[in-house]
Amino acid sequence: MEFFGNYLMTFIEMGGLFSPLLFIVFHLLRPMLFLPVVFICISGGVLFGPVAGSVYSIIGITLSSILFYTMIGWMPKSLNRLIQVKQKLMGKHSELTTSQVTLLRLVPFIHFHLLSLCLIEVSSGFKEYMKSSFLSNIPFALIYTSIGGWLSHLTPFYIFAFLIVLLPFIYILRRKEIIIKWQDFFPLHETQNTRL
Repeated sequence: MEFFGNYLMTFIEMGGLFSPLLFIVFHLLRPMLFLPVVFICISGGVLFGPVAGSVYSIIGITLSSILFYTMIGWMPKSLNRLIQVKQKLMGKHSELTTSQVTLLRLVPFIHFHLLSLCLIEVSSGFKEYMKSSFLSNIPFALIYTSIGGWLSHLTPFYIFAFLIVLLPFIYILRRKEIIIKWQDFFPLHETQNTRL
């Protein structure tokens, strides 16, 4: 897949005036090609420079988020699977804030659309989802596009140090309330249910 991604980036580079449009479309095709978002943002910085690459990446990632919101409504089985993965990773009743999602998007190995699902869960509708998704995409696109060359040369030690610095911020920006359902706190056994 990485060879295919490099081939597509070369194709986009030779696209002339249509290169930005091809790059944005490539953002939409990314989930089907199983390419990480980080790869595309870094490539945008290499192809278009930090400013134009960031703008094109923000547009592409935002359109990808809109497409995810639309498609997940049509695929309830995939939605249920994603919810189960989220619950296994973060717990049943945990909800992330937009600030936490913004910071988690900076971690390259966390699934992009799993974080989009977290935004869907805390949003009241499409408009609020789009606003929070757009705001959480901006730092991601700016950082990975601007310093893409620097990130590609990082050693595992520096990546680990970056993650250690990032973890306290995720904890500090967490939602400060915990919801415990009555049934989870006081589970009823089958024998008690029959008596009631």
